[in-house]
Amino acid sequence: MNEQGVKVLDGGKAFDWGRVSADYAKYRDIYPAAFYRAILDRGLCRDGQRILDIGTGTGVLPRNLYAFGGDWTGVDVSEGQIREARRLSAGMKIDYRVAAVEEMDFPPESFDVITACQCFWYFRHERVAPLLTRLLKPNGRLLVLCMEWLPYEDEVAGKSEALVLKYSPRWSGAGATVQPIEIPDCYKGEFDVVDHDEFRLPVHFTRETWNGRMKACRGVGASLAPDELAAWEAEHRKMLSETAP
Repeated sequence: MNEQGVKVLDGGKAFDWGRVSADYAKYRDIYPAAFYRAILDRGLCRDGQRILDIGTGTGVLPRNLYAFGGDWTGVDVSEGQIREARRLSAGMKIDYRVAAVEEMDFPPESFDVITACQCFWYFRHERVAPLLTRLLKPNGRLLVLCMEWLPYEDEVAGKSEALVLKYSPRWSGAGATVQPIEIPDCYKGEFDVVDHDEFRLPVHFTRETWNGRMKACRGVGASLAPDELAAWEAEHRKMLSETAP
């Protein structure tokens, strides 16, 4: 963490999710039904609750849980991500807004639940923790979620990760294991930990969809120059043809 409470990612290398929004929309809507069931079984994101999804990306969480009756708002700093979220949510009453999480301006006690899926490490937590407290209703819940591939347990994931590191040596997304999500200390004065859970789920890919998922990665499509991206993709497709024929 730096002095603002932000985790320093990729050695400070710049990235832009807007560069890869189309691939993100196509290849990263991959959470299995059991992932969503774990949310619903906690009584969250359903039945008239007002829910704020911070770092919403292409709106994966709001779109997939919309049918369960929650009133969703999604916020993301990337215009490209929000554009894809609105396109994919056509016909759904979801309020998407382009804004940095630190700059959100909702009235106090606006939400029953705030969700942060696959994005919690991007925020300036010293500012965000009290803001989320202010936006939640009494007894409101903050739900932090993450799904990772496991490079030490799957050959294709491990070789794919090694190839990301070849082109982005400072990429800090490597080496995931099954463990609790890291929650900065500044949240401990604002929230009580109710429960946490870590579990494995099978997620099936074709070579095409796994290549797309990996391309829609911070260390690949969001940060590599066009010529680097083309070279990475050629190597990745070759690796897949050899490892997963």
